[in-house]
Amino acid sequence: MRVLASLFLWVACTSWAAADDQPDYARLRQEMVRLVEIGAVMVGEETGIAALDPRILAAMREVPRHLFVPEAFRPYAYNNHPLPLGHAQNLASPFLIALMTHLAAPEAKSVVFETGTGAGYHAALLARLAAEVYSVEVVAPLAAQATTTLAGLGVGNAKVKQGDGYYGWADHAPYDAIIVKEAVDHVPVPLLNQLKPGGRMVVPLNSIDGSQMLTVVHKKRDGTTKHVPILPVLFSPLQGGERT
Repeated sequence: MRVLASLFLWVACTSWAAADDQPDYARLRQEMVRLVEIGAVMVGEETGIAALDPRILAAMREVPRHLFVPEAFRPYAYNNHPLPLGHAQNLASPFLIALMTHLAAPEAKSVVFETGTGAGYHAALLARLAAEVYSVEVVAPLAAQATTTLAGLGVGNAKVKQGDGYYGWADHAPYDAIIVKEAVDHVPVPLLNQLKPGGRMVVPLNSIDGSQMLTVVHKKRDGTTKHVPILPVLFSPLQGGERT
């Protein structure tokens, strides 16, 4: 827990994005990735991860994160902290996005599902790592924005729809990996059903005391699961309609 607190202090004190009219986004992306690598080292004892997958870092060096945030926040797009997207939604910090992607372990032939598309940045990263990406966003304007931005960047293997991510996207299941980017107090059964045996789900799970733990749910070949806690986190609740 002390290591995590140190990381949060480091993130809060790290504000290196240029604030001029024309920031050097390419340079800022490189700096962002460097800080993400440092963050991984700082919490490595807690997570058990010595270094992040180089493929993820390479994707983060290429995907223009600033195009996925409102224009007013673009000079700060490569700071290592969350950014507001509007509609009471945020883009998660680069470190958490990298960590969750590493834990999901997408491969070149993987089919991946994610909840909480937001503006589509994480989907764009996953599209460089996996064969197919399917993403669900509950806020209709954000789903439409993500679709437009991804299309404008030529990302053809990531599809977005508006809906409640709790129920997944059964038409394209089973998935090799599922990433849930909002907190839940249990593993959603529809998502678990759509996860391929041998696959893994990365999800922030609420505890009885109200804390959250980023958890990897391994679905074994026989359908049983194993939960591996990774790191204390703080995510907004998974939004959606009434669920039965």
